[in-house]
Amino acid sequence: MDEVTVRHPYTMPPKGEHTTIELCGQELRVSNPSKLYFPEPGFTKLDLVNYYIECEQAVVRHLSERPTVMKRWVDGVQGKPFFQKRVPDSAPEWLQTATVTFPSGRHARELVPSDAAHLVWGVNLGVIDWNPWPVRRADLDHPDELRIDLDPEPDIAFAQVRQVTLCVKGVLDEHGLRGFPKTSGSRGMHVFVRILPEHPFKEVRRAALALAREVERRMPEEATTRWWKEQRKGVFIDYNQNARDRTVASAYSVRAVADARVSCPLEWDEVADVEPAELRLDTVPKRLQERGDPSADMDEHAGSLSSLLELAARDEREGLGDAPWPPHFRKQKDEPKRVQPSRARAGGGKVSAGSSGDAPAGEA
Repeated sequence: MDEVTVRHPYTMPPKGEHTTIELCGQELRVSNPSKLYFPEPGFTKLDLVNYYIECEQAVVRHLSERPTVMKRWVDGVQGKPFFQKRVPDSAPEWLQTATVTFPSGRHARELVPSDAAHLVWGVNLGVIDWNPWPVRRADLDHPDELRIDLDPEPDIAFAQVRQVTLCVKGVLDEHGLRGFPKTSGSRGMHVFVRILPEHPFKEVRRAALALAREVERRMPEEATTRWWKEQRKGVFIDYNQNARDRTVASAYSVRAVADARVSCPLEWDEVADVEPAELRLDTVPKRLQERGDPSADMDEHAGSLSSLLELAARDEREGLGDAPWPPHFRKQKDEPKRVQPSRARAGGGKVSAGSSGDAPAGEA
């Protein structure tokens, strides 16, 4: 494996430059390997390839058997990305795939990364981070992962994100579920929970909403479940990340941020002091080698959502109905008006999918 290198200053790679890598019985062509993907630290496309080869076992562990969206940054983090949900017909026959159904009823054959060859094939197309569904391809309608996405407002210090994350742990513990925390690789935190694949997406989202509301009750000044950005304060608990076709960056994904941070799993006793800026493409491989993956045994701790669903039922009996869904979903039976509060007060109409800033990825 080539050692990761930092290139300064950067010059445009020679036209037609490429390298060939043999992995998992496949020969992979990596075009423009010296193309600068992260200008500030100077990391290239080949550096990203090398990271995923070195961390293959941990990365694939969290992608195994999961349909995965490809978010392509063909010009690196300073370019504009686009989502590609469909594996092209021209793709190699050895690629693993699964056909998923979107809320619209349309279908797509998505990538299922199963080894380093899949990772390198994706990186060559410009994939930086991996965004898998919370299901396995053997059962595409029943998630085996509850995802808690903690997204701070711009003025919120990371110390507050840590506090909310620890509150999430307390709620999970009380409901018999084991959470596995990780940095988001940006400004937030994630807590993933392995669950028994017993419920459809709608019920998993319902459980996530109940958990989020309980955290909000315990930390009303620090945490919020308000969907509309104009109403949020503190750390938003994005319950809608558990709706069908919503994806979250997986563990050990490098994120498309300036300093190449990684969405890195943690032990719970690390959460109170973690500094996400220290967990990067150039530091996580050594950490993984020395400490292992704190979430390696997730599959051994699948729990039941029954207690959280009881909490949801209690909330509903007390008058708390559904909360807004993402704009590309059909209006739900008990959903409140899907309009920004300020527009509702002004007598405005229905908000379009993108006007709240919460638009989903397109079905590209």
